Amino acid sequence: MSQNIYDEPGFFEGYSGLPRSKFGLEGAPEWPAIKEILPDLGGKDVVDLGCGFGWFARWARTAGAASVLGLDLSENMIARAKTDTDDAAIDYRIANLETLELPAKRFDFAYSSLAFHYVADFSRLAGEIAGSLRAGGQFVFSIEHPVFMAPASPGWIDVEGTRVWPLNHYLREGRRETDWLADGVVKYHRTIGTTLNVLIAHGFAIDHVLEWHPSPRQIEEMPVLEEEMDRPMILIVKATLS
Repeated sequence: MSQNIYDEPGFFEGYSGLPRSKFGLEGAPEWPAIKEILPDLGGKDVVDLGCGFGWFARWARTAGAASVLGLDLSENMIARAKTDTDDAAIDYRIANLETLELPAKRFDFAYSSLAFHYVADFSRLAGEIAGSLRAGGQFVFSIEHPVFMAPASPGWIDVEGTRVWPLNHYLREGRRETDWLADGVVKYHRTIGTTLNVLIAHGFAIDHVLEWHPSPRQIEEMPVLEEEMDRPMILIVKATLS
């Protein structure tokens, strides 16, 4: 059974206080890089997998999308998304990405932000997404970078005065438990090769892969982002159904 950590009160309270929760897409430092690779959404039907508070769903409509289906396991997330949205062309539903069944050839574009690392069986989900896209449909998603997720105990360590990110267990894929906003948050580590090869196996052509890092201007405006230059935190992928 999937862990529904976002509906645990303590975790949800902590998550709600993050910049990306309070300020939406503009509060997510990786958003400018994602926005740059998004296709034209004019007239397209979109599915947002792990839609959270609905920030991207609403943005997609302002970008011309004909409809958006937002899916999330969290009742808290979906309730907030519905409260903050006044648009009949956006439909929010509670759904488990582990067992999700999508309608065939229903969408032109699929999107997901920082959700798939909570999914144990990414291959099954990728197959569902592929089946739900029309010919030439595109797919953009971000996940925690495998380098960020791999360590048994993620976190900076000091090695003779140098700040180092440990990289043990990188090739040991599978379940990880971390303490982030709450104890025992379950995630699933996969290598970059596994992630890309799953997409290829389900008929996707890889268009763009970005190991995200902040721009000099972002670092100047928010110096804490400097540490993101020392190890990748987010992986962004764009693919097209071939």
